[in-house]
Amino acid sequence: MKFLIDAQLPRRLKYRFEERGLDTIHTLDLPLKNRTPDSVLEEISTSEQRVLITKDEDFVNSFTVYGRPYKLLLVSTGNITNTELEKLFLENIDILVQAFNQYDFIEIDREHITYHR
Repeated sequence: MKFLIDAQLPRRLKYRFEERGLDTIHTLDLPLKNRTPDSVLEEISTSEQRVLITKDEDFVNSFTVYGRPYKLLLVSTGNITNTELEKLFLENIDILVQAFNQYDFIEIDREHITYHR
């Protein structure tokens, strides 16, 4: 499974995913870095079949209406430290990877994982 991490999330999440053997890129790896337009992120996600991990709720509309990005993980934690966010992902990464075999849109917050159909 492949992932694309959006600009609002720390680059160190990429390293946590890679430690699990998951092909992951962060917007900082792209030519326009964190200024990469949403449309380009959608195109990369779709063409490379990458799950887009983001806090940007605009992608929910795009996913619902146009089926883009390829798959979506919406992080709905509100303000959270990078350390807390990293811990949240470390505790749930295996669950999320497995869930994306069945679901295309998943939302994670501090206490729950919500699977959307």
